Amino acid sequence: MSTVISEAVDPGPAGHSGEAAGPAAVRLTDATAALGGRPVLRGIDLSVRQGEVVALLGANGSGKSTTVKAVIGAVPLQRGSLELFGTPYPRFRAWQRIGYVPQRTTAAGGVPATVREVVSTGRLPQHRLLPFRRRDRDAVDRALAAVGMLDRASDGVAGLSGGQHQRVLIARALVGEPDLLIMDEPMAGVDLDSQQVLADTLRSEVARGTAVLLVLHELGPLEPLIDRAVVLRDGCVAHDGPPPRGVGQHALPGHDHVHPHADDHHLSNPGLLS
Repeated sequence: MSTVISEAVDPGPAGHSGEAAGPAAVRLTDATAALGGRPVLRGIDLSVRQGEVVALLGANGSGKSTTVKAVIGAVPLQRGSLELFGTPYPRFRAWQRIGYVPQRTTAAGGVPATVREVVSTGRLPQHRLLPFRRRDRDAVDRALAAVGMLDRASDGVAGLSGGQHQRVLIARALVGEPDLLIMDEPMAGVDLDSQQVLADTLRSEVARGTAVLLVLHELGPLEPLIDRAVVLRDGCVAHDGPPPRGVGQHALPGHDHVHPHADDHHLSNPGLLS
């Protein structure tokens, strides 16, 4: 088993929100996982405190997306443990507390739908099979306004640009007013205006105490928001501490400039995705 190299592991409370209260939103301990029989995570320790923004960085195939999918229950751990808000994963049921933005996907997955309809699906954990209430509709409006898409609420998602699709997915994650927001490559293929919208949105979420876990290719406009960077290398933690100044994944050791991910296949144990 590879040795985990960690610098400044489990640092103090988040810089943006002051003293963090309560248990960590995410705590992975000695996490080991494989995809298709191939080891991908090799003993990862990762924590995200309430009100903290943590960026996962690393070369392609280093295990970034697999780590995120382990956190949401889509990839089972072979060894180690996962706690969400202080609750061991097998007993965790409060998935409405987590908002998730997947990597490189369209807002409706090929199904004809309006922007409002897609975002409304993010309220399902709150009202389940009950009719939509006024507070649900208000929450949808707030989420759409936060990402600058309220004026497109009645438009079909099929006609949106890539950046607008990403805004809709972010609004869907925000509409449940999550305590933990997880985003996998939210900047990929997104125009500069949408990148700035994302940065402003995250700033507002952090201000209300939301924990944020991001898989990033490079820091970009989000750099001022990042409290800690966790750099993965070959499924191990190579660095856990202040983000590298002025650099992104391109400057990390082993980066090969080939962007498709090698660790995103054969999902099981759906967890949040169910």
